[in-house]
Amino acid sequence: MESGSPKCQTVLITGASRGLGLQMVKDLMRASWRPEKVIATARDPAGAQELRDLADKHQGVYIIPLDVVNQSSIEQATREVEALLGDEGLNCLINNAAIHLNQTLEEATVEAMMKTYETNTVSPLMITKAFLPLLRKAAKQGTGMGIHRAAVINISSILGSIHLNLGPVSDNKSYPYRASKAALNLVNRILAADLMAEGILCTVLHPGWVRTDMGGPEGELSTEESISALLPVIYNLSEKDHGGFLDYKGNTLPW
Repeated sequence: MESGSPKCQTVLITGASRGLGLQMVKDLMRASWRPEKVIATARDPAGAQELRDLADKHQGVYIIPLDVVNQSSIEQATREVEALLGDEGLNCLINNAAIHLNQTLEEATVEAMMKTYETNTVSPLMITKAFLPLLRKAAKQGTGMGIHRAAVINISSILGSIHLNLGPVSDNKSYPYRASKAALNLVNRILAADLMAEGILCTVLHPGWVRTDMGGPEGELSTEESISALLPVIYNLSEKDHGGFLDYKGNTLPW
């Protein structure tokens, strides 16, 4: 979006108690395009002290409990967000919450595969479905495509690229995580086809290999480096990125 374009008023981030989600909240508070309302969800807000400190320090940060694998929790969070936003709707939903159970072929179990698939693939779809009425409210008030109107951003991974599986990322053997992210990419493409006519942007983004609890200590980027690059990409998403798969620098990744 160029200077003078309609502003993104509302952003909701799942998994905001730590790692990339928490860094998103931090960076949004000092962004030139800071939204009026940033809704940060966490499974256990009482234990998310750093997030709570941010909410105390900055006006416009709202913390809402959300367990992404619990349907009743999703429904309750939806009601709370609807009460907060009302007719203005939700401009940008960032499905960030995820888990990484690193299992090789020899280690892979049904339980790990299903748990990872539920969290990383099914939950983003169910959360998007739950918040769709609010996204539609926002979409009706704008034109074009982008977070100024209505958008669903799914945080994925280059490890979900089927094309690159036998190439640059083949060393990572995590069956549960990689399969779940590949499935998330397809979910996003299906959403993109379904929601295109309503002007709701759907994009998957790879934040880089980041040093977090999930990414591990050997990651190439800090959370600050990842999110400082990723947020401008999110801000500038447009029609050309609908249904796309981009990295934190805005480069298109192969499926």
